[in-house]
Amino acid sequence: MAIQEKNLIKVGIADLKIVTKQNNFLRTSGLGSCVGVVVYDFSKKMAGMAHVMLPDSNLSRDSNFNKFKYADTAIPILIEQLITSGARKYALKAKIAGGAQMFSFSSSNDMLRIGKRNAEAVKQVLQQFGIPIIAEDVGGNSGRTIEFVLETGMLNVRTVNMGEKEI
Repeated sequence: MAIQEKNLIKVGIADLKIVTKQNNFLRTSGLGSCVGVVVYDFSKKMAGMAHVMLPDSNLSRDSNFNKFKYADTAIPILIEQLITSGARKYALKAKIAGGAQMFSFSSSNDMLRIGKRNAEAVKQVLQQFGIPIIAEDVGGNSGRTIEFVLETGMLNVRTVNMGEKEI
C-alpha cells in the first residue's frame, strides 16, 4: 500500500505522536540504538508511536528534560494519551523495532550497549503496564526506519542494507 504523504505523521527523535484516523500512518527514521515503540488499539483504530533514545530518565542531569527521550517516561505518556483519546487499556498491544548495536566495543561493559539496554527497558515498561508485544525487530547492527499502518496494524521495517519486512 503506497503511503500518501498527507496522511503520514512523522515522529522525530525523542518524540511521540498519536493518530486516531484510520487512514493515517506513523513513521520514524534514524532508529540506530533508539527503539521505535508502537502502542495501538486495533479495533478502535488508534495508535501512538514513541522514538525512545535512552532507557532511563535517571540518566538525565537536567531536571527539565524531554520526557519523550526515555523509555521509562515516554511509554507511560504514550499509553496515557491513547487512553485519554478513547483507547481501551485492556485492548492495547505493542510492536517495537530498533535497539541496534551501531558501534563495536572491545569492552564487555553493558553500559556501552545502549541499543540492547533500550530494547530491554522498553520491554520492561510495556510489561509493567501489561501490554503484550505482538511483534519485534530489535538488535543487530543496522539502522531502521519504521512505518505503522493503522488500517492493517502492520509495522513496516526497513533495515539499512537488509531490505524491508512487515511485522
